[in-house]
Amino acid sequence: MNGQTKAKTDLREITTHSAEETIAFGRTLTELLTPPKLVLLRGDLGAGKTTLVKGIAAAFGAAAEEDVTSPTFTLVHEYRGSQVNLYHIDLYRIDTPRQFETLGLNDLRSDNSILLIEWGEKFPHLRRECDLEISLERQSELERKIRIRS
Repeated sequence: MNGQTKAKTDLREITTHSAEETIAFGRTLTELLTPPKLVLLRGDLGAGKTTLVKGIAAAFGAAAEEDVTSPTFTLVHEYRGSQVNLYHIDLYRIDTPRQFETLGLNDLRSDNSILLIEWGEKFPHLRRECDLEISLERQSELERKIRIRS
């Protein structure tokens, strides 16, 4: 793209009022997330990123909602479905390009993979390469505003 950043356009915006609604919304995203996809999940700690992934993983048959947990300490969780390999990645503790390279995320990319990356905005090349950006913003204890941009 000649070094230019692609313009992001809003595809969808919704406010959920509970964790259950956030999970349910995640289940509706399969059409937008047809592999291969690289998706940035943005939001502060506790914004609901992992809660959203619970619905996405369940919708693809890659994991039961209760089996999806935050990859904060393991950095990468892999969920395998019959048609999709879902990778939930957390870069919160990754600070340098060298640390990033050791994760080998390029090796995870394939025709049937979806990479859902938390804190990916720390690495500008991921922002340029991503297919979708999903932002979660805490409105109150239970309410979340979710925006999807391509």
